[in-house]
Amino acid sequence: MMQDLFTRAESAAAYVHSQSQVRPQIGLVLGSGLGAFADELADAVRIPYAQIPSFPRSTAVGHAGQLVVGKAGEVPVAVMAGRVHLYEGYSASEVAFPVRVLGRMGVRVVVLTNAAGGINLEYGQGALVVIRDHINLQGQNPLVGENDERLGPRFPDMSYTYPKSYRGIALEEAKKLSIPPREGVYVALLGPSYETPAEIRYLRTIGADLVGMSTVPEAIAARHMGMSVLAISCVTNMAAGVLDQPLNQEEVLETGRRVMGQFVALLRAVLPRISAELQKT
Repeated sequence: MMQDLFTRAESAAAYVHSQSQVRPQIGLVLGSGLGAFADELADAVRIPYAQIPSFPRSTAVGHAGQLVVGKAGEVPVAVMAGRVHLYEGYSASEVAFPVRVLGRMGVRVVVLTNAAGGINLEYGQGALVVIRDHINLQGQNPLVGENDERLGPRFPDMSYTYPKSYRGIALEEAKKLSIPPREGVYVALLGPSYETPAEIRYLRTIGADLVGMSTVPEAIAARHMGMSVLAISCVTNMAAGVLDQPLNQEEVLETGRRVMGQFVALLRAVLPRISAELQKT
C-alpha cells in the first residue's frame, strides 16, 4: 500500500537528517538561474533529489535538482537548488512535497525565490520584488484531496501568508544595499507557454504586478503546515506586450545571472535577521 503524505514527508526528512548534522529552521527554494547561492554555503552537504525518498526530480532548465544543507554565514539553512513545476507534469501535491519535507525537518520559515515576468510598468528587467500577496490562477491546489490533520487544518487561512515583519526585513536590507525596495502581487499561471499580451492586460487589471509559473503551491503548503513565507521575485523579463519583442528562456536565465550578485547579497543580509526573529519565539 502506498504510504500517506505525512509518512512519506517524514521518511524523506529522516533521510536528509541522516546525511547532515545541521538542523536548519530556515529553508530556501531557488528559482530559475538563481542557484548560485547554494554554492556559497559552508559545511555543505549536497543531496541529489533522486536520492531522497519520494522526492520529485526537476527537469526545468536552470534548476540543479539538489538539496543543499549547510550554513550561510552562521545561519543553518536547507536550500533547494531547483524546484519542480506543474507544467512538468507533476501534481500540485508533488510540487509542494519538498516544502512538506522542509517542514518535517523543523524548518519554520521558507524563503521562496523565482524568476518572474514584470507586469507593473514601474519595474525594469532585473528588478528584485518582495511578494506581498499572490493570486492562484493555476487551477490547482496542493491541499485538494483528503486532509491529514498531522500536516495542517482542512481550511487554512491565507490572510498572512507573507508576514509583514519578514517583508519589512527584506525591504530594509534591500534599501541598505541600494536595491530599490519594491513590493508586489504575484500571479501564478500553469505554463509552460508564456502569457499572451491580452492575458497580461487582464492580469494587470485584476491587480497583478508579477507573473510566473511557480511559488504558489509551495506557499500554500507552507502555510498549511504553519510555516511563514518570504518570497522574492527577480523580474527576468517584462511580460508579453509590455515591450514590443518576443520572450525567450535564455533571456530569463541571462538576467538571473546578471543580478545574481545582488540577489545573493540580499539573501545574505536577510537570513541572519530572520534567524534572530526565530530565536525570540
